[in-house]
Amino acid sequence: DDDQGKVWLEVDTLEADFLYGVSLARGLGSNDIGLDRNQLGGSRVVRFERVGRKLLLVTPNLDFRADSDNAQERASVDEAFAEGIVWSFRVEARTGDRFLVDATDFVTHDAHGVIGRLRSSGQGTFRVDAGRSAPNPDVLKSFPDNTEMEGRITFTSESPGGWVRSVAADPTAVTLNVRHSFIRLPDDGYKPRAFDPRSGYYGSGYMDYASPIGENMTKRFINRHRLEKKDPDAPMSEAVEPIVYYLDNGTPEPVRSALLDGARWWNQAFQAAGFINAFQVEVLPDDADPLDVRYNMINWVHRSTRGWSYGSSVTDPRTGEIIKGHVLLGSLRVRQDYLLMEGLMAPYGGENPPSNPDPMLEVALARIRQLSAHEVGHTLGIAHNFAASAVNRASVMDYPAPLVVTDSDGNLVFDHAYDTDIGEWDVVTVKYGYEVFPDSVDEASALNAILDEAYNDGLRYITDSDARPRGAAHPLANLWDNGADPVEMLRIEMAVRKTGLDNFGLATIRQGRPLTTLHEALVPLYLRHRYQIDAVAKMLGGAVYTYALRGDMRQLPTPVPPSQQMEALQALLQTVTPDALSLPAAFRNRIPPRTPGFGNNRELFDSYADPLFDPYAPAEVAATMVFDQLLAPERMARMMYQEDQDETMPSISDVVAMTSETVWNSRVPRDPYQAEIQRLSQTVWTDALIEAAANRRAQPGVRARIWQHLQDLAAWLADNPGDEFEDIAHRGYTLAELDRFLLREYQAGESPQRTTTPPGSPIGAASATSEDPIARQSARRNWLEGWAGGAEYCDW
Repeated sequence: DDDQGKVWLEVDTLEADFLYGVSLARGLGSNDIGLDRNQLGGSRVVRFERVGRKLLLVTPNLDFRADSDNAQERASVDEAFAEGIVWSFRVEARTGDRFLVDATDFVTHDAHGVIGRLRSSGQGTFRVDAGRSAPNPDVLKSFPDNTEMEGRITFTSESPGGWVRSVAADPTAVTLNVRHSFIRLPDDGYKPRAFDPRSGYYGSGYMDYASPIGENMTKRFINRHRLEKKDPDAPMSEAVEPIVYYLDNGTPEPVRSALLDGARWWNQAFQAAGFINAFQVEVLPDDADPLDVRYNMINWVHRSTRGWSYGSSVTDPRTGEIIKGHVLLGSLRVRQDYLLMEGLMAPYGGENPPSNPDPMLEVALARIRQLSAHEVGHTLGIAHNFAASAVNRASVMDYPAPLVVTDSDGNLVFDHAYDTDIGEWDVVTVKYGYEVFPDSVDEASALNAILDEAYNDGLRYITDSDARPRGAAHPLANLWDNGADPVEMLRIEMAVRKTGLDNFGLATIRQGRPLTTLHEALVPLYLRHRYQIDAVAKMLGGAVYTYALRGDMRQLPTPVPPSQQMEALQALLQTVTPDALSLPAAFRNRIPPRTPGFGNNRELFDSYADPLFDPYAPAEVAATMVFDQLLAPERMARMMYQEDQDETMPSISDVVAMTSETVWNSRVPRDPYQAEIQRLSQTVWTDALIEAAANRRAQPGVRARIWQHLQDLAAWLADNPGDEFEDIAHRGYTLAELDRFLLREYQAGESPQRTTTPPGSPIGAASATSEDPIARQSARRNWLEGWAGGAEYCDW
């Protein structure tokens, strides 16, 4: 009703299930808050029920069911668990079984949870301003399988937070567009496929109270698209209806072509599964709506800062059938990769940028192809595989680190920075999820054979929960790493890093750029080895294992051999020597303070010498990364019981003693800068030991062993006060700090403030703006580790 600004909804079917989905058609543009353009907001099965002059939009509880022919048994389960009423509509008119309701308030309510997201991200208390909210008349549409309604909703606050202020035209009155989709549920022709924890798929499920006693009550199935062969018995066949994805038509070149190329890699896997041209990728037609359920989408999304990309889906919760795949790709990803390559290549030796082909752009586009394939993989139902990089880059569902090596002349080589097609593991997952078996073949046996063959071929699958946490144990399950030998790869990364730092200077930035922006290029170069450090650290107290089922003869947890653990420790300690931590003298003091228009931001190293660049702060960050990994409480606990079972295994005492020997007992460098770097790493190590000994959540035996080492360290400092004034002062102060911990009750919160680590992956913890550096760093770590279980659709 244009005159009244109302939306009238005619309902002519009651008690019939359909899918209600919510999405965000216009976003806020802040990665930290996470309210993005075209972001899906969840979906649920609903139905209309009439009570008097009301129509209730009811959502049944599908998590608990009874798959039974007995209606009373089904009802007993249904009545045992709470259903939900999404909305109540007043019936304004009725003709027979046709009802007319005013849906205006429904369309303009906060169905996406914007208020809660703003509050949880520390951006203030917002409310919906009804006077400044209205339906969007351009999005009141009906299609054969879905009805679309959209509200233009204004959220107001008297004290909006900093992230809102940084992106909103009016931070006190933020207007977003919330989409409501009523979607026809698929017919019953889809056959769910069983979930197997070894398969690499996400799963859906429910508890079936009609299950026979003694059988598993939880029914699990994978999430996947419906894909059928025209000829089910043919080894190769066209699909009845191919899976077609559409790329956001607002994507510019050359990114557009790169994203199309990467997404199309998946057709290789579907071909291996017996399909001819069953997976296709096109550019979205100009007259199409990207939120229309008929279009699987790859969206190009802009934010004010770099951040995550996502692959999500609209899924039928009854069966796991994917109705719509939906990718959000952050547009700043490619620019960050370009910056990374600028730091390594230092390409601007002359006055002009490199001529075409631009070498940095070529590598960045290679990365964006892989990102496109990765996120589309999630929308096919496939989970991360963080063990794939250890087996010949076997999956695009790993997080790929740019593989850079040095040639015989010491030059950096970028020829194979990223992979160029689908991986062997990706073929396995598509076969498991989508291969069609003739009626004469037992599906369960055929699926198991696919996984057994992959395992026998050396392919391995380890996903988020076993790779992301700081204390993770599997030595081959890592993010942003390369190769089957983490230690050797760390050596390579350190050599590449050294070459990059030696070349770093004015040639790293373009003519006319402020010299202060050297800082932006330095951070990813100096911390290039950060993820390989994580990979090597997992070898200490680590164990190789699989997601084994009884009877499949797969590897049970097997500790990393002691010689490999010691080699890993030695490699880690080489990264915290003064030589490794130092910045080259050529540019150490040549990064000017921040200039107008180029202020401080979280992508930079902190500075104790603000506004000047602090040449010691990067060393503190790098040393902290290593020592935090060494002293992860879970790692220390595993080392303790590994040594209890096998005395040849390195003990906690071995690890901390060797580290202290390297950090404290080595010769004091003659160069004053490197001598201070050494004292800084000694302070970071000692502080980390104190924090580990004081950690009440750590295993008591771990705390006791570290406490004893602190006693030994205190005794050593008393016997070795140093020779030069700086060392005498430093060692005396450190001994006093140890005495404060050892000789009286240690108070929580006394741990020293450390410089924060510039974000690599992820970005956007809720407390990342805290004034306390320790709180900021801890918040990022806690967010990452707590998020691991729900990381299934994300990639940085």
